[in-house]
Amino acid sequence: MNMQPLDTAAEETIMRAAAVQGRSLWIDARARLLKNRAAVVGMVILAIITLLAIFAPLLSPYPFDKVNFNLVSCSPDWWPDKMVLCNAGGAHWFGTDALGRDLFVRVLYGARVSLAVGLASTLVSLVIGVAYGAIAGFFGGRTDELMMRFVDVLYSLPYIFLVIILMVVFNRDIFLLFIAIGAVVWLTMARIVRGQTLSIKQKEFIEAARAAGVGQFAIIRRHIIPNVVGPVMVYVTLTIPAVIIAESFLSFLGLGVQEPLTSWGVLIHDGTDQMETAPWALIFPALFMAVTLFCFNFIGDGLRDALDPKDR
Repeated sequence: MNMQPLDTAAEETIMRAAAVQGRSLWIDARARLLKNRAAVVGMVILAIITLLAIFAPLLSPYPFDKVNFNLVSCSPDWWPDKMVLCNAGGAHWFGTDALGRDLFVRVLYGARVSLAVGLASTLVSLVIGVAYGAIAGFFGGRTDELMMRFVDVLYSLPYIFLVIILMVVFNRDIFLLFIAIGAVVWLTMARIVRGQTLSIKQKEFIEAARAAGVGQFAIIRRHIIPNVVGPVMVYVTLTIPAVIIAESFLSFLGLGVQEPLTSWGVLIHDGTDQMETAPWALIFPALFMAVTLFCFNFIGDGLRDALDPKDR
């Protein structure tokens, strides 16, 4: 019996069906994420701010910590208000601060510190929260009760005061700041992972892994954690802005980043002291910080929609 060749329309139908069957949920989620204009714009703007922060020394001839008392609180050339203290020249795109330091390069260096604190502290909270929540949810019973009651006790304490105590007792070091903030913002992450684990551990593939003799911690590592990545990714994009705000609050109080380093919180604190005489010292760091927080929130909303199981 001779096989008749398929016509072109049938071949295209088969190829499309094969392509649909071969696409994973992550590929579909990425496609939906890229269709979200707000999320894409947020990623582009965030990438630009990150690149500006990385290449800050190449974008300005002025060191970020160079003091020049001849150019104290000078406005940019394009500033509309003529009642400024002096003219800083066109090279100072954002003007200068109260010590004559170039504000443009200091805002970019502040982006380095603020983004580093946000990413590093979120990574610390991610490791602690995911491990803690997965273990509590998987083992259940008394283990779950004890572990989650401990989380409830920590929830009753205002975490920002815990960070302040850690910074005062030990030392106001930037690396300690990473650990201190990350060590107290993992509570919600643990609750989210625990809730997801409670639903996943009843699935058939978990029972199959148990029947195959896979160890409990191996099941958590190979099967539980990979299946909670979606909600965790969404919450990470919401944790980073919260950590940046927490760092800014501590720096605003003088307990965060110390000179000669700077962050957006430090710059905003300095800008409030001269808000009436040199408003640019407050506007630019606050604007950069607000745009960054909006970008993270837009990306988080996009990830939430892209990873929504109801849309799969």
